[in-house]
Amino acid sequence: MQAIWAFIQTHLDGIYFPELKWTDVLDIIIIAYIIYHILLWLKTSRAKTLLRGILVVALFLAFAAVARLNTILWIAKNLINVILLTLVILFQPELRRALDELGRKNFVSRLFNSMYSRKDVSKGIEDKTIYELVKTAVLLSKEKTGALIVLEHDTPLGEIINTGISIGAEVTHQLLINIFEKNTPLHDGAVVIRNNRVEAATCYLPLTDNGEIEKALGTRHRAGLGISETTDSMTIIVSEETGEISVAYMGQLYKDLDEDGLRKQLTKLHADEKNDKKNDKKDEKPSIIRKNDKRRAAK
Repeated sequence: MQAIWAFIQTHLDGIYFPELKWTDVLDIIIIAYIIYHILLWLKTSRAKTLLRGILVVALFLAFAAVARLNTILWIAKNLINVILLTLVILFQPELRRALDELGRKNFVSRLFNSMYSRKDVSKGIEDKTIYELVKTAVLLSKEKTGALIVLEHDTPLGEIINTGISIGAEVTHQLLINIFEKNTPLHDGAVVIRNNRVEAATCYLPLTDNGEIEKALGTRHRAGLGISETTDSMTIIVSEETGEISVAYMGQLYKDLDEDGLRKQLTKLHADEKNDKKNDKKDEKPSIIRKNDKRRAAK
């Protein structure tokens, strides 16, 4: 860091910086980085709408200060603690999602991985597991049998697994089809796949609170989107009404997938370039629903 600062001073010798140190430059860079990501977060969340209301209140208080409306200012001053607590409650979903995304950053993962080794590190999805999942989804789609299958990635799904019934079996299409068969004890809820094994069934998933999704989407799609917004898992959804296959991943819903489309989504889950693609899309407003341009012709 000293060498970098010396380089800056050498090339900017004619410019006057009163008592500017390299720590000040670092401080400015960090604050600028934080402000940039806060603005980006506000752009892609419903917090922007809430902040408009807060801005109106702030402008009103500024007007009260200029006009010397002492009673209003006294009330605002004494309610400041209540106002801060109210903001935390209002922004709770956004704050939780932001902290969750921060915890999934690469540099955080590398830091914790260097401190200790996880015993339950994800083994990555195997080709056999992909084959069984694709076959399961296709067969269930033909029979219009609803299904919800969650694949754990880096974020542990222990709380979700604890809401269901432990299975602990190898992933096979026969087992999964039997689980989701109508009028069976395990068909309701989600199946969680961990380390290429069926870990639990009848698990409860959090529903999304995003108001931009289609009203026609049912509980399965909302649950799949909900778990994808709070974790980095991937969820396979088979509609009971239409037999349509969808995938929920990173807060997005990929609809109308055929066999090849589903296989590509599952293969992408543990692709090496996944993080790079996600970072490249951060400047764009995420789309809630994406569809294949064309269904491939049936063989």
